[in-house]
Amino acid sequence: MGLLSIIKKVKQKEKEMRLLMVGLDNAGKTTIVKRINGEDITTISPTLGFNIKTMQFNGYRLNIWDVGGQKTLRSYWRNYYEQTDALLWVVDSADTRRLEDCRQELHSLLKEEKLAGASLLIFANKQDIAGALGTLDIEKALDLQAMGSRHWRIVGCSAVTGAGLLDGFEWVVADIRSRIFLLD
Repeated sequence: MGLLSIIKKVKQKEKEMRLLMVGLDNAGKTTIVKRINGEDITTISPTLGFNIKTMQFNGYRLNIWDVGGQKTLRSYWRNYYEQTDALLWVVDSADTRRLEDCRQELHSLLKEEKLAGASLLIFANKQDIAGALGTLDIEKALDLQAMGSRHWRIVGCSAVTGAGLLDGFEWVVADIRSRIFLLD
């Protein structure tokens, strides 16, 4: 996020945050968005393109951009980077076969200049499934220690039960608020 957009947010005192939710296909991105919004999660199909959900959370208006994670769609992710305050990366903790692909995609994404100032929240989803890796194993597999000075946190969650979702959203909103909404 550029200096001008930070100044704009401080000047206008806007209480709006843009969150970009990405990750590999079938990680649970859409289920997380629907669960946090209190919507029905019984019939969810793969996201072919993107969905935008706007919700109020802790006094802020969150615009959540839920973008499909199929391999054929990943090259389009760059179209959604502009003015992103936080990147929400969703990992299927039970899909150990694709963790290397997940790591590569995440690290590639984090090299994007337009995302340089964005907070990073990693949802280690599907913690309710037997055999799912814990957050420390996911942290290691994704090589999160290589993040350097980026603000990041990993939160274990279950999109199905809702466990961990509020913790993640509370952290990301607080982190953005502390960096961008300086005059609150």
